[in-house]
Amino acid sequence: MYPENTPCVPAQRTAEVHHPAPINPATAVPVPLVPMQPSAVPTVASVVLPDGRVVTGYAVSPAQPEPVAAKPAVSRAAVNVAFGGVGFLAACGGLLMLTTFIAALTALITQLITLAAVLFGGFIAVQVLTAKGHHKAGTTVNIRRAVFKRNHFHG
Repeated sequence: MYPENTPCVPAQRTAEVHHPAPINPATAVPVPLVPMQPSAVPTVASVVLPDGRVVTGYAVSPAQPEPVAAKPAVSRAAVNVAFGGVGFLAACGGLLMLTTFIAALTALITQLITLAAVLFGGFIAVQVLTAKGHHKAGTTVNIRRAVFKRNHFHG
């Protein structure tokens, strides 16, 4: 709590007290007052209070605040440019989504065509491979009740 390098106890320290020195005011030279007539004599107003007393004085107009500078109106061309920019961005986003949709649809159609080709090719392969086992050694053709078997006529 106390500084370590102090040779004396805090109660034995000497305190320096500084008293502010007064500043002498500059000697002001009195400015002579010149009476001036007002350019226009203000009107004097009198008001009768409810208890019958009359108060007379000058009418003071309330202080008018300075008019706020009106904002310039936004030009119609600037509004059209802004709307055009928003529309252009919306169209770009829509076209980006449209191209993504078309790419996904193309991939789906390609996969469906590949699946159909594999299934149809498998069906044909099954038909060809299973048809050979059911036939006998010869081919039988019936023409007008006549049976031809391997170039032999049987009546």
